[in-house]
Amino acid sequence: MWRRVGYLVIKEFLAVWRDPKSRFLLLAPPVIQLLIFANAATQEVKNVRIGVFNQDLGVNARDLVARFEGSPNIREVRHLRGEHEIAPAIDSRSALLVVQIGPDFSRLIAAGRPASVQLILDGRRSNAAQIMASYAEQIIIGYNAELAPALRSPPPASTVVARIWFNPNMDAAWSTVPSLVVVLTALGGLMVTSLSVARERELGTFEQLLVSPLSPGEIVIGKLVPAFCIGIVEGSVMVVAAVAIFHVPLSGSLILLYLGMAAFLLAIIGVGLFVSSLAKTQQQAILGAFSCMVPMTLLSGFASPIENMPDWMQLLTLANPYRFFIVIVKGVFLKSLPPGDVVNNLWPLVLIAIVTLTASTRLFRQKAE
Repeated sequence: MWRRVGYLVIKEFLAVWRDPKSRFLLLAPPVIQLLIFANAATQEVKNVRIGVFNQDLGVNARDLVARFEGSPNIREVRHLRGEHEIAPAIDSRSALLVVQIGPDFSRLIAAGRPASVQLILDGRRSNAAQIMASYAEQIIIGYNAELAPALRSPPPASTVVARIWFNPNMDAAWSTVPSLVVVLTALGGLMVTSLSVARERELGTFEQLLVSPLSPGEIVIGKLVPAFCIGIVEGSVMVVAAVAIFHVPLSGSLILLYLGMAAFLLAIIGVGLFVSSLAKTQQQAILGAFSCMVPMTLLSGFASPIENMPDWMQLLTLANPYRFFIVIVKGVFLKSLPPGDVVNNLWPLVLIAIVTLTASTRLFRQKAE
């Protein structure tokens, strides 16, 4: 049995390597997507253009504007000459935020009275606007703290000292790249398996495979092993790139990481075999694979926290292998996740793998009969 399966495994490796399209899909996209997404798919707000409508010619207003101009997150400060320019600046997206300083700002500060600053934000970019509003508030709070000694005003009753665990420099790559390791590792395993049976049908060799001495179960194993090996190799490349290129610390156990990767790939390969058994052409297989990848990625917690989703959608994520492997990868990379916590996310992956592989094997047998 194992000799027959071994020959089929070798045949699958050769089929993947000799097909230029398969080689391109496996080698180029994961590396390119890692480089692009790690820099583009970030929740940081940098290089922002803002507008300032300063109606006060006093020194305090100029000092506050100078602090906005010196912020590392702001690329350009556009000085507006009148209130009529605020709406066009927001509408044309030339400014995400407009800071409006009233004509009595410096006078009120000199008198020791509260002075207000209005922040006008572009609600079409709600996430970026909220983050930019937080940046602006920090600048204003910092300026108030500098003014307190000169105005002989009492210090604040309490202060907040923030300590950031696991990512002290708030580097977005440390949060994004481990999640991309999950998404791009799945790409290799899913694409190889989804194309395998469809390629046999398209080339007319599927019937020859069925009349061979191989049983349907042996054929499934022969299709599974190459995809598993390719997925492990691509996952390893992503891990090395995360550490070597993006300098993400790998503080946990590699053994635990690869145990999670193995269970995750088996679950994904089961999905790919299911898609491949249904598809009649490689084009249908690719479309089916991406139709599965997009919902699983969105429901993984990669783009938005699972806790923010509706209750019924949170239940759907329990069947999503991405959800559990992202926890393992981020935990192993950033906080040396204890073995007990890894196991808590590993056994759902094993359960999902059993379900997907069993369902795909039964479907393949039905199609083979």
